[in-house]
Amino acid sequence: MTLTLNTDQMKAQMKAMMFHQPGVVHYESVPKPTPGPGEIIVKIGTALTCGTDLKCFKRGHPVLLKNFPSPFGHEFSGTVDATGEGVTQFQPGDRVVAANSAPCFDCFYCQKAQFNLCEQLDLLNGAYADFMKVPAQIVAVNTHKIPESLPFELAAFTEPLAVSLRGIEHCKIKPGDQVAVMGLGPIGLLMVRLAVMQGAIVTAYARNPLKRSLAETFGGANTVIDLSQYPNFFEDPTACLPKTLENRGFDVVIEAIGLPESWQAAVQLVRKGGLVNWFGGCPSGSQVQLDTRRIHYDEITLISLFHHTPAHVKHAVDLLSSGELNPSPLISERFAMPQLLEAFQLLEAGKAIKVALTPP
Repeated sequence: MTLTLNTDQMKAQMKAMMFHQPGVVHYESVPKPTPGPGEIIVKIGTALTCGTDLKCFKRGHPVLLKNFPSPFGHEFSGTVDATGEGVTQFQPGDRVVAANSAPCFDCFYCQKAQFNLCEQLDLLNGAYADFMKVPAQIVAVNTHKIPESLPFELAAFTEPLAVSLRGIEHCKIKPGDQVAVMGLGPIGLLMVRLAVMQGAIVTAYARNPLKRSLAETFGGANTVIDLSQYPNFFEDPTACLPKTLENRGFDVVIEAIGLPESWQAAVQLVRKGGLVNWFGGCPSGSQVQLDTRRIHYDEITLISLFHHTPAHVKHAVDLLSSGELNPSPLISERFAMPQLLEAFQLLEAGKAIKVALTPP
């Protein structure tokens, strides 16, 4: 059977990567979205890969992937293609970046200024496509114009940078502090760079040679520990403490791996009176074992951070727009959108940090 589309129907179609089930994604024609009141349609300039998207591809996701086939991808920037009724701050042709959520400002948590915990938080998904509809609340709160001088692929770092900024802010780093960062994915590498920018002396921990190299060249880490040389690291993490810290430990330890054993190792690496930021989220149901004497009598501060707020999104846009932070070294490859699965293979093999995807 031959399917014939008239001109109007053809104009209403676009291409998108659609998730059907774990491990099955197709690049296919789908209806182009139209904007409702307060909404905008963004023509994707660049979408970036993210570790969360790779996990979604491999395992599915109960929150991000609910209806099938489902669009996915959430780090992006582009050009406003159309605006819905009531949108006055953006016009077609504007270069913009949008975060993947926005708080409601009305719920219990928003009233306590815990905007990242908003009860109405709905995570935006669908950046691996030609066009993407941005919901009204995100348009109103967490969408920003970007200058012509900022490439789309760098503007797309806004969301992971916003998350990293919030994580670093809560570490309360002071110039001269000894800071450890465990795990050097995109977030870990951004945390290294941000800690250095705050005057910290940073030690970075990772096995992957590409990530270790970027911790030095992009992050500016003072010391990089090759964990492949310490096969028993999780049993005795203090065995590879820098010599100047052997009898004390770090002022701040940031765990950006997301494993119970690395959460426990982070507590062993911090000094008395120090702070541990469990930034990497462990699988649901994970358990950790902690020495309560160590926590109590050594006065260890334990924190864990999730997501971003509008203030951190705006800060991220400002840092990227000014060029004060340039994350381009974290882009390992640039592919056309249909090569998403090839990009995921590189990420899983540890041969890429971020892959920039553009519609063909």
